Amino acid sequence: MAEPGAIPEADPEAALRVAEEAVTVVGALLRPEAPVTLPECRDAIDRVDAALATLLERRAALAGVVQRIKPVGGFAGRDLDRERALVKRMASRAPSLGESRLAPIMNAVIEAGLHLAEERSRH
Repeated sequence: MAEPGAIPEADPEAALRVAEEAVTVVGALLRPEAPVTLPECRDAIDRVDAALATLLERRAALAGVVQRIKPVGGFAGRDLDRERALVKRMASRAPSLGESRLAPIMNAVIEAGLHLAEERSRH
């Protein structure tokens, strides 16, 4: 079975779509932008949203692995001290958002990952 995201060599259109997606996601993370028009702003936001969705998907997958490894998984196994430390580290990278704004965002991300892990464990 092929790796997720792997493209058969005989499908150049699929390979192009994967390459374009990679440019979108990586570009959103690395390319400084200075949009000046509304369409440019929206295009830049769309690129950041694509990167964010990709990172959230990856985070949920990794959190699912954690749920399988932890002795007590799910909501009962939450480590609130670790979550607070995570938010603090994130706030150092996003100081304009700060801990008070990042905490509810990360709580939602963590809970979405826990719900997904529960759903997958039932199947």
